[in-house]
Amino acid sequence: MKKVICSEKAPGAIGPYSQAIEANGMVFVSGQLPIDAATGIMPEGVEAQARQSLENIRHILEAAGLTMADIVKTTVFLQDMSLFAGMNGVYSTYFNGAFPARSAVAVKALPKDALVEIECIAVR
Repeated sequence: MKKVICSEKAPGAIGPYSQAIEANGMVFVSGQLPIDAATGIMPEGVEAQARQSLENIRHILEAAGLTMADIVKTTVFLQDMSLFAGMNGVYSTYFNGAFPARSAVAVKALPKDALVEIECIAVR
């Protein structure tokens, strides 16, 4: 059985998908663009965008009763690999102890011309 997870503190889906789905104790969070749900604005710069994407993830996980510590895997999509260091500096501040497994890839383009998008898998 699957359950839809949704937080009003994170931006709504911009297509036919859910913010997150829980199945068998695992929560799959869709890629989070760096959009502030309250304002609809995307900040400038990779550090601010990485922070906003991770805050969106945090809000979605809170709606599921989980925390960032429950994340076991992330995937980071970057507009360009030259942005990796800036993203990584912010990313490292969101986790304590054992970091989740992670992939980071550069893509040709991201929705709304974002510099970063982050998705994750968390477990209960």
